[in-house]
Amino acid sequence: MTDQERVRILSVEVLNGSNTLSKVSGLIRRRGFHVRSISVGPSREPGRSRMTLTVDSGHAGADQVRKQLERLVEVVAVEDLTGYEVHSRELIVARVAASEVGGLLERGARVLDAGPGGTTIEFAGEDKDVGDFVDELMRHGILDVVRSGPVVMRRTA
Repeated sequence: MTDQERVRILSVEVLNGSNTLSKVSGLIRRRGFHVRSISVGPSREPGRSRMTLTVDSGHAGADQVRKQLERLVEVVAVEDLTGYEVHSRELIVARVAASEVGGLLERGARVLDAGPGGTTIEFAGEDKDVGDFVDELMRHGILDVVRSGPVVMRRTA
């Protein structure tokens, strides 16, 4: 099974609550699935949030995750976006030692701050673009880095 066949992207709409993230992550942990990333943000419906889960488990495993998630009271809807045309973006913020970051800016990065402690930049793009950007960052001496994990939306309704 290839890496692409094992990775599934689930979009999960949930009711906001103090234990919602804990219940979702606990359910996945108890089933032994590997979650590569979880991104959470408000949805267009008040009182609800949308999670993007990237699960590495294969088709049968992802189907099991989906069915288990649908049993949670806090889960409104689960959609498997794997195989659909999607808009996918990931944000990365990094501090690099170098002050010369022209090559990074040519890739579409933006400088957030520059000083004697390094240069802080941000970049957003699709998974492959972010991976290539990280490779470029290595040449500039990464001091710190954070990544959001992908947020994914179907191109059509």
